[in-house]
Amino acid sequence: MKQIFKKRLAEELESKSITQINLAKKVGISHVMITQYLTTDKLPSLETFAKICKALDVSADYMLGLKD
Repeated sequence: MKQIFKKRLAEELESKSITQINLAKKVGISHVMITQYLTTDKLPSLETFAKICKALDVSADYMLGLKD
């Protein structure tokens, strides 16, 4: 599930032309955290995960790989 989240986060950022810095500002976290979500095994808290989904306008099910 971690790999799916990382892959979909990267895809959404690219497809929507959102920078890691802009996403971090929308979510209220540092851009370093976004980088860590993309490059390490670190996952966001549930609250941050929900904010990421809202900011990217995608469902949690999609980000977790439960739906396409």
